[in-house]
Amino acid sequence: MAIRRILTIDNTADLAILKQVSKPVDTVDDSVRALMDDMLETMYDAPGIGLAAVQIGDLRRVVVMDLGDGPVPEGAEPAAEGEEPRIPNPRFFANPEVLWASDETFCYEEGCLSIPEYFDEVERPARVRVTYLDRAGARIEEEIEGLYAVCFQHELDHLNGVLFIDHLSRLRRDRAMSKVKKTMRLREDA
Repeated sequence: MAIRRILTIDNTADLAILKQVSKPVDTVDDSVRALMDDMLETMYDAPGIGLAAVQIGDLRRVVVMDLGDGPVPEGAEPAAEGEEPRIPNPRFFANPEVLWASDETFCYEEGCLSIPEYFDEVERPARVRVTYLDRAGARIEEEIEGLYAVCFQHELDHLNGVLFIDHLSRLRRDRAMSKVKKTMRLREDA
């Protein structure tokens, strides 16, 4: 496994890659699983909860995520009062698709590893029926909601060359670009 560089929108070459549509994988083989492993390690290192392959410059339709919503192991210490337990629950998706979306919507403040330190409200369908190939290559179909649905749709957008700021008004999108460029300049100067 290796930590890869995450492409960011402040870099013109990176942005050109991020705006491309990713290609389906033929099968989930060892090379796709190795990509998934690198992506997961990169996402954890960032840290984030989702990552599309295009964000590390690979134009295959592959996504990883971990919402920290895994089952609590038997005998585990309870979370501190007022804290939600964060139990690792890595998920792997190849060729993800939305088959159906609810008319009901859900607003969530989204962020993105390719748009560092910028967050904004995005409205998306509250529930979606999805299909994908899992890490073993099995076809999965399920209906999802909440943060899982938000993250799935956000990462699927990446595979279609769409960033979450593309869902915002032009003014808010321009503000995001300016803030990210400033953030990245400050990081370079540090």
